[in-house]
Amino acid sequence: MESPRPLPALTNDLLEEIFLRIGSPGDLVRASAASVNFRRLITDPSFLRRYRSLHPPLLFGLIDADGGGFQPAEAPHPSAALGRAVAGAADFSFEDYLPRGIGGYHYLLDVQGGRVLLTYHAEEEEKKKLLPHLAVCDPLARRCLLLPPIHEDRFASVDVQNRCIDAFLVPSGDEEDDTSFRVITRMICPEMVVAFIFSSATGHWSAGPSVSWDALTERLWLRPPSYLYSCFYWKVYGKNKWLKFDMSSMEFSADEMIEDGHDGGETIIAEAGEGRVGMFRLNIDDASLCYTIIRQIAGTRFDQLKMDNMIPLLVGYWYHSVHGPYEGHIFIRGFRLPTLAENACFTLEIKTLKIERVCQMRLGNVKPYFGFPPFMSPIRPFDLF
Repeated sequence: MESPRPLPALTNDLLEEIFLRIGSPGDLVRASAASVNFRRLITDPSFLRRYRSLHPPLLFGLIDADGGGFQPAEAPHPSAALGRAVAGAADFSFEDYLPRGIGGYHYLLDVQGGRVLLTYHAEEEEKKKLLPHLAVCDPLARRCLLLPPIHEDRFASVDVQNRCIDAFLVPSGDEEDDTSFRVITRMICPEMVVAFIFSSATGHWSAGPSVSWDALTERLWLRPPSYLYSCFYWKVYGKNKWLKFDMSSMEFSADEMIEDGHDGGETIIAEAGEGRVGMFRLNIDDASLCYTIIRQIAGTRFDQLKMDNMIPLLVGYWYHSVHGPYEGHIFIRGFRLPTLAENACFTLEIKTLKIERVCQMRLGNVKPYFGFPPFMSPIRPFDLF
């Protein structure tokens, strides 16, 4: 009797397809340790790019926006172990790799794609500077890129004088190459609003068209914007309107959404799939989130598509604020009852509406830090991050 033929070995292409379907980065690490060939395939940059494009980044913890520092996710959160590893590997003080000549003060503006956007003061600060110094840092790689100033002719082209500005990283989901990034600054002038965009691919700033306040709306709710469907949205204080900046057309507009019965301070909008918008509103009195799905019906007007859905939050806390969206999650903060001694942070996954506790918040003004384990992070050139 003939001995049975050995099973044919799996080809590398088939192995890659199998590895791409491993949902947990931790399981992928364990698979890479099983054999030399597995590790070679899994650590290949082209495979890692495909994996990152198919799987969402992990929440490692919270970064202190005021003075640096990092609070990793705590057990039983699924990223607790990786959060502790990141806390030991990364430098969230930024001071050791910010270039010399920068003063001791810096402030965190935004966090996206493992990058941190800072504003800082130079030791010899220029008077009446129109745009503060900006830097993009990678805490895991311990590197920093100082953004160039906006040339004066750019300001003259849009008549920028007295202004209030804010700056944000454009979420990397819009980038074909995850080694590049963009920064948007929104300047609010007495008569108009204008945006400037920095691209690491070109190393230059570009100016979007300016628009007068008369063509838009009034006072803005000064909160970080919501980002969905390649557009930034800022809530207008006390109004049923959102200031919208479309990254595709580089234009501002004012969108009218359904009346939410709230002053706008705790209303968050996020992608709900198929071009629809999900609106989340925190109900402080009964510890719940009101979730409404709306859709655009004509121009800048929206209509309600699905009736309010009340999402109960975890019992035992007094919830006081909601933030986001960040990487498909809404962040909710609350004090533990009855003493209010513990301030904790929770996430709600928009796709599944699953709620998880992240950690006790020992920090004040925080930003969530998402990413991949160090060996899976993109290898960024020094001048791009």
